Amino acid sequence: MEFPPRPELFDFHGVSMTHYFTDTWERVQTFKARPDDILIVTYPKAGTTWVSYILDLLYFGQTSPERLTSIPIYDRVPFLEIARLPMHSGVERAENLPTSPRIIKTHLPVQFIPKSFWEQNCKIVYVARNAKDDVVSYFHFDCMFMIEPDPGDWNSYLKRFMEGKVAFGSWYDHVNGWWKKKQTYSNLHYMFYEDMTEDCAKELDKLCSFLGLSPSLEEKKQIINEVQFDNMKNNDMVNCSTNPRMNLKISPFMRKGKVGDWKNHFTVAQNEEFDEDYKRKMKDPTLHFRTDICDGRGIMIVTLRHYYGS
Repeated sequence: MEFPPRPELFDFHGVSMTHYFTDTWERVQTFKARPDDILIVTYPKAGTTWVSYILDLLYFGQTSPERLTSIPIYDRVPFLEIARLPMHSGVERAENLPTSPRIIKTHLPVQFIPKSFWEQNCKIVYVARNAKDDVVSYFHFDCMFMIEPDPGDWNSYLKRFMEGKVAFGSWYDHVNGWWKKKQTYSNLHYMFYEDMTEDCAKELDKLCSFLGLSPSLEEKKQIINEVQFDNMKNNDMVNCSTNPRMNLKISPFMRKGKVGDWKNHFTVAQNEEFDEDYKRKMKDPTLHFRTDICDGRGIMIVTLRHYYGS
């Protein structure tokens, strides 16, 4: 298979982007949201597909089960700002969704969200992942996703991530901007990848409460089973194995899905440098991330809890 040339990063209103995410910018910004639309927002590699699949199962798993085996998740939950697809842009796919509600995903920082989502008071689900695991996952993703800039080697990629010189800009600005928005926009549910990994059932209950849904216990058990990482990884409608822009010979789209994999990539020196940079950039004492969690038996592995400003 022949892949397109890798794009170049450029500064777009203060955020590093590529043309694949800006070519349809006017159409993105004038997108007409509906009051029942649900917007999933993440920084890349923070659990986008995971939450997309959960929401799709919650709303349509019982009423339209044929979707699960016939339509890839990236068509059921379109990526709003992506401009280059085999047939239609993300905006076109979102506009033509036959479902109600429409579930749409984006990686845009808060200042880039189309104003109609705010005007229609749409429900927004934001998922955040700790920076160390995020950068590791993003690096492997950029190696195999051919419409991302060439990632180079791990050490140079880590430095660029710290500087915000990757697509969608600074992780720090992204998670902070959306956390701040949560304080003034009541229809925003802010979730953490680590909490979902540690206790998916508990986080599912919180999500259902936010959405005003009351699935049966059996439905919830079924969803939790469906969205286990290994089950998603083996599901061709979820694992993006049908995406022609991904070189799966380099890496699978769903690689590990673990918390703490950063320890297999960071050297001691890289970890120390990253921690110092993190302390300088993370100032809000009300938001914190975990870089390790309990194991499946509830036994606490060595836990590093990053508090902003600590």
